[in-house]
Amino acid sequence: MTDVSTPGHPAGTESGSPADPQFADGSWSDESDFTGWEDATAEDAGAAADDGEGTYVPTVGVVGRPNVGKSTLVNRIIGRREAVVQDIPGVTRDVVNYDGLWRGRRFTVVDSGGWEPDAQGLQKAVAAQAERAMSATDVVVLVVDASVGATSTDEAIARVLRRSKKPVILVANKVDDERAEADMAELWSLGLGEPIGVSALHGRGSGDLLDIVLDKLPTAPVEQFGAVSGPRRVALVGKPNVGKSSLLNKLSKDTIAVVDSVAGTTVDPVDSLVDLDGEIWRFVDTAGLRKRVKTARGMEFYASLRTQAALEAAEVAIVLIDSSEPLTEQDQRVISMVADSGRALVVALNKADLVDADRRAESDAELERELNRVPWAERINISAQTGRGVHRLAPALRRALESWDKRIPTGQLNTWLKELIQATPPPVRGGRQPRVLFATQASNRPPTFVLFTTGFLEAGYRRFIERRLREDFGFAGSPVRINVRVREKRGAPRGRR
Repeated sequence: MTDVSTPGHPAGTESGSPADPQFADGSWSDESDFTGWEDATAEDAGAAADDGEGTYVPTVGVVGRPNVGKSTLVNRIIGRREAVVQDIPGVTRDVVNYDGLWRGRRFTVVDSGGWEPDAQGLQKAVAAQAERAMSATDVVVLVVDASVGATSTDEAIARVLRRSKKPVILVANKVDDERAEADMAELWSLGLGEPIGVSALHGRGSGDLLDIVLDKLPTAPVEQFGAVSGPRRVALVGKPNVGKSSLLNKLSKDTIAVVDSVAGTTVDPVDSLVDLDGEIWRFVDTAGLRKRVKTARGMEFYASLRTQAALEAAEVAIVLIDSSEPLTEQDQRVISMVADSGRALVVALNKADLVDADRRAESDAELERELNRVPWAERINISAQTGRGVHRLAPALRRALESWDKRIPTGQLNTWLKELIQATPPPVRGGRQPRVLFATQASNRPPTFVLFTTGFLEAGYRRFIERRLREDFGFAGSPVRINVRVREKRGAPRGRR
C-alpha cells in the first residue's frame, strides 16, 4: 500500500502522530486493528513520574552570585544538559525546575539566576527570583567559586541563609584537582559549615554532593500544597518581547517570571502551576524564538531547543502575537512550529490596549491573509499588562483541548463519509475515479484519520474533507490530520496461500 497524507505532514513522520497500520496480506481491517495505538504525546518529554500517587517530591534550590557555575552544576546533578549554560554572567534569569533522581530517590532541582544584593533593573528582578527560590525550597545549595574565594556578595547571601533556618550545603565549585582543595579553607568564614569541593564542569565530587543532598532532604513536606490531579499543560510561545512572561505573571497574580523591556529576557522554560477560572493549569513560559534553530548560536541555540522540548511536552499552546505591530516572519515560524507539533492552539493578540480602530482593522486583514494555515485556531484580543481579555483564555483552552481529545466512532465516520462522497465524489485522476473503501480515526491528540482508497486523492479533496469534518464535528482549536492509504494492484504471488 502507498501512504499519502495531507500536505506538509508526511504519513507516519509528523511529531505527535502514529505511523499508519501495516497490513501484511493487503486485506482491509475493521476498527479493532487500530486499538492500542498511542499518541506520542503520552510520553511527556522531560517529565518524571512520581514514585506513586501522593508521593512527596522534595526540592533543592541552587543559588549563588552570577557566573559561579550554578546551571552547570544543575546539569551535573540531573545528569543531562537541560539548563542553558554559557560563559557569560546572567544567562539564567528565571527560576526553573528540573526533575532529579539519585539512588532511587526523586527530587526537584530549582535553578535560579545570580543573586546580587545591590542589583538594579533586570538584575534586580533576577535577584528577587533567586530569593524566592531560597525561601521556597527544602534544601539550599549555595555555590561559591573556589578559585576566587568568598566575596562580599557571597557573605551577604550567607547571612540571609543563616537566618532562614533551612538546611544549607556550601559547595565550592571549580575544584578541578587536589591543588585547588587548599583554596576551600577560607570558605569556612561564611559560617555555613564545611565546604564541599566539586567540579561541576568535570563531575569531580558530584556523587559525594548528591549523597549529602539526599541526607538533608525531608521525607514529608513542611506545608502540603493542595492536591492537584493532572493539570493540563500549556506552553506560552512567541517571538521575543511579545509579553509571554507578563501574561504568566498576570494569570498567576504573582511575579513568577522575570519581565524586562529587553527582548530575550526569558532563556529557560519557566514551569508554573496557575489557578485559572477555578482549574489548575501547568503553564510553561518559553524563550522567544528569534532565529531558526539551525542558524542560532550559543545561548540562543540552546534556548530554542528548550522551547521546542517544552512545546512537545505541552498539550496546548498559546501563541502570543504583538497586535500593535505588523505580523512578522518570526510569528509565522512560531505558528508553523505549533502546527507541525500537532498541539492544540489558541492565538492571543497581545497589547490590545495599544491598538486603535485603524490598526485593529489592518491587523484583522493581516491575520486573515497570513494565518491561512491555522484558520481553525481561536483568536483572542488581550492585554497582558492591564489584564484585559485574559478571562477568555480558559474557555478557549478548554474548547481547543476538547477538540484535541475528540474521537469519532468508526461507524458514524463511515456513514458520514459515504454521504459526503455521494454528494461530492473525488476528482477523476488518470481516467479513473478513486473510491474510498473504509475510514477510521486512528488516534486523537491530534485527531488523525486514515482513509483506505483505490487511488490517489488530490490534496484539494483532502482539504475539502477536513473542512467538512470541522463543519460537522467541530475540532475548533485543534489540527486535524488526514492520511490516505492507497491499495496497490495485486501483482505477483506473495508466496503464501
